Amino acid sequence: MENTEIIKYTFSGHDSFQCRQLWLKKGYDYVQEGKNFNDEDAVVELGVGKNMVSSIRFWLKAFNIIDNKDIPTEFGKRLFDDETGYDPFLEDEASLWLLHYQLVKNGFASIYSIIFNEFRKEKLFFNKETFVNYMKRIGESNPDLNFNENTVAKDFIVFSNLYKSDPESKDVEDSFSGILSEIELLKTSGKGKDEQFFIENSERDDLPESIVLYAILDNPNYTNSISLNSLEFDWNSPGSIFALNRSGLMNKIADIIDDSKEVTFTDQAGIKELQFKKKEDAYKILDRYYAK
Repeated sequence: MENTEIIKYTFSGHDSFQCRQLWLKKGYDYVQEGKNFNDEDAVVELGVGKNMVSSIRFWLKAFNIIDNKDIPTEFGKRLFDDETGYDPFLEDEASLWLLHYQLVKNGFASIYSIIFNEFRKEKLFFNKETFVNYMKRIGESNPDLNFNENTVAKDFIVFSNLYKSDPESKDVEDSFSGILSEIELLKTSGKGKDEQFFIENSERDDLPESIVLYAILDNPNYTNSISLNSLEFDWNSPGSIFALNRSGLMNKIADIIDDSKEVTFTDQAGIKELQFKKKEDAYKILDRYYAK
């Protein structure tokens, strides 16, 4: 399903810093204490350089941890609150999947939505040039959009640093590795000039089905009956965001149905559908998952 609305694309804002491991929690606490990113002492309080302060603020918005007024969102509070937060220090890999989901769905930083929802489906192997050319093509057919190639290229480098898992680096605390490298969505082949990236649809056994169910319930376009195709291919569908192949998606659906009496999967006359007798609040799913 193509997304036909004219999308407002936003690039840059991160000052070329990918989001580091501790930035979101640090930034969340800072805002939660009522402090302002424009304060003179923000640099001291956050313990980073001046341009990193605006980068932290950018990532908090991109990951839906704070809103446009710099106030913590419901998602931000539920994840990072010291008292009641699901996983303030991101110790469970499920939390990284959740952050990835928010980053793509939120669309604050356009590149993530574009890459997971459409670009990777067109280009199995890609690099910075391929992506810049792809955006150039979108820009040409759409004169209202003015892309700066340099900005788009920088965004791509930040994207790759955020997701790229470096098998060479065994240091978990390495603050330079991107916060989403551990979920291993982005693979590389070749070295140096020949380096290519790919995001392959696969089973994703390490992705908890609770996170998939949360993403389905959180999607305002889904009614009580959702076709398998829609779950696999739609904009912001689990198949698109989590790069699940058909059998991976079916495995998650089977696990979801095992867990809930409210959800069934029907296959009538070749029409495969996930059906909800009644839909729960999406956060209830996360409440249960993190209570375990």
